[in-house]
Amino acid sequence: MFSRKLTRSIAVGAAAIAVAGGSFGIVSATSSSGSTAAASTTPAASSSSGGGGSNARSGPAAGGSSGTVSSLSTSGFTITTSAGQKVTVKEASSTTYQNGTSPASASAITTGEPVLVLGTTSSTTITATQVIVQPAGGGGPAVSPAAQVIPFQRGAPTTSKQVGQIPANWSQGSGTIVSGTAANKATEAALAAYPGAIVDRVVKLSNGEYNVHYIGVNWPHHVFVNQDFKVVGAE
Repeated sequence: MFSRKLTRSIAVGAAAIAVAGGSFGIVSATSSSGSTAAASTTPAASSSSGGGGSNARSGPAAGGSSGTVSSLSTSGFTITTSAGQKVTVKEASSTTYQNGTSPASASAITTGEPVLVLGTTSSTTITATQVIVQPAGGGGPAVSPAAQVIPFQRGAPTTSKQVGQIPANWSQGSGTIVSGTAANKATEAALAAYPGAIVDRVVKLSNGEYNVHYIGVNWPHHVFVNQDFKVVGAE
């Protein structure tokens, strides 16, 4: 595996430089709450349909993704999710790193490593606030057969189904976008149960639960996480 021990000192000082986007051909798509999501051309990100509301994004929002590191640069790296979505990760001087539960440095990020990235999502680019190298074999919650995401396929109809508990009074567009620790915990819980997508926002609902919004897959579009940050449903 390729390590950045010799090059990361340059990378930390160049955190604001974006990974060259030419390899990822971004294409716009409309998300469920009237915001604009985007997708790489292979495969393109999907989004759900629906009306706008108070949780419509006016710009990048807290989110994240998980996958395998596929390439490195002095300004960041790219990951490929389990559903085949490519994600560009931009690092900053303030980005923190963990290897499992232990503090680490940027040199822990090597090709082939499974990682969880938390930060600010704009389309298929994440400006990372935290990167966690996930040990082989996981250690996270087991994924049930019902929890398998459906990867995006261009031209395929959007899948519509419900799993688990959906908040009784929930409707698309309801809730308020959140950030910080709550958004990170909800994102991490959702991606552990339904890996493969990109989280482009986290919305707190009136009942105190969270709606974690997915792009980059045909299903699910919304993952619901309770106040204890346990996944309770998806649709």
